[in-house]
Amino acid sequence: MTDRHAQGMKTRREVLGDAHVDAAEARKTPFDAPFQELITEAAWGHVWSRGTISRRERSMLTIALLAALGNTEELPMHIRATARTGASREDVMEALLHVAIYAGVPRANTAIRIARETYAQMEEEDQAS
Repeated sequence: MTDRHAQGMKTRREVLGDAHVDAAEARKTPFDAPFQELITEAAWGHVWSRGTISRRERSMLTIALLAALGNTEELPMHIRATARTGASREDVMEALLHVAIYAGVPRANTAIRIARETYAQMEEEDQAS
């Protein structure tokens, strides 16, 4: 294991939580292991581990980029991660308002719906625990 991979796993766990990372690792197969190594080292070990901007800011950027590009599959994961990154619901809405202006209202509308549903699920989970 490289230092970048070890740092990536540490950051990934801090941002996404142990339960999410453990579940992702359990689903890993020999086929997708190279991809998992790539994202752990490059996304989590390099980009997310840089100290130049805060995790709150990085979280907002990630949510805005996913929404703007229509890559909504990972939006719930990153909305959930805001509980650990410090990005508030207001921060997320500000990021999605930028998406509406610079990438289009339909993309923002979809992302806002996903965020609303994800926050509702998070509230239900909190009440159940």
